[in-house]
Amino acid sequence: MPSVLSNDDLLCNDADTLILQNIELVDIFSRKFALLQPLAFHRFPNESLIYHGYLGCSPLHPTVAISLCMLAAYRQSHRTCPWFSIQVQCKALCHLHNIPYQPYLNMQFLDAYDVYLEILHRVDSLIKAALKCDTQDWCLLNSCPCCCYKLDDEDDMTFEWLATIDGNNSLKRWSSSIYGTSPRDDLWTQCSDYWLHCTKVDQFQLNGAQPHVISNQQDPTDDWEDVVQSDSAPFNCIDHWRNAGPEACKCMFSVFEESGIFIVACRHWFILLVCDMVKSGEFSKYPLATLDHLLNVYGKNGGVAYNISCAFSKTLENSCLGPRTCELNL
Repeated sequence: MPSVLSNDDLLCNDADTLILQNIELVDIFSRKFALLQPLAFHRFPNESLIYHGYLGCSPLHPTVAISLCMLAAYRQSHRTCPWFSIQVQCKALCHLHNIPYQPYLNMQFLDAYDVYLEILHRVDSLIKAALKCDTQDWCLLNSCPCCCYKLDDEDDMTFEWLATIDGNNSLKRWSSSIYGTSPRDDLWTQCSDYWLHCTKVDQFQLNGAQPHVISNQQDPTDDWEDVVQSDSAPFNCIDHWRNAGPEACKCMFSVFEESGIFIVACRHWFILLVCDMVKSGEFSKYPLATLDHLLNVYGKNGGVAYNISCAFSKTLENSCLGPRTCELNL
């Protein structure tokens, strides 16, 4: 029985349709219009474009294509500097090519860049599957050979694993509804097992203790102050550390959809886990969620460093993880 072809299949199997006439090819230092002939086995226009080193800005009828070298260069630039946006990249290309900037250029570049990232992700997934590196928590168990791998007949250590945790508020993203406009939900999800999903983090929303209040009322934003040590009044770093301050000092984070990231790293500086801090400061749910995952994967006899461990140790003791941390000797 003959197969039924869709309109798209009929369109893409037409040889005349696959010929890319007068298509605009954009590279870092060049911009030209060209005629590209498809090969015999090409079924879609973007197959011909990728064969020539470009990626179209639309799936079936591309009129503009971005070079793979340009997309790769922007990916590395954006990884190095997350503030280097697509709009900035498009404006830079306009200056290099001596053309006026138009806002629609952002969408053209964005469409091609999204497809480029999806291609990289799928290729990477196939490679990991072939190498048997796609099992659950593979990155956490293999990121650092020094920490994760053990030799035969190796003696037990006092600390079987060590990690450090902390939050960073440099990677902020404004909420889309902050200017009174309709909120735009971000439907993208992380494709790496480095990331803890927000739903898992929110499970510890109500498990933490109440935040500590800074006793220094004159300057609640001051990190340090001179304290006279005495036997009757032992030094308490909780009262003098900004990160353990009251939540009133952190309410500004509500204007950000993402106020930063909370990371876990081993003692050799390899990243183990990452989670987004959403519309909040460094709440206790973030270290609680990361510690829960570390205990599930690494198990007993671990050690974790935290810059507000004095305050957080009480929160951890009063949380649902308290009995487990004692049992696993954290």
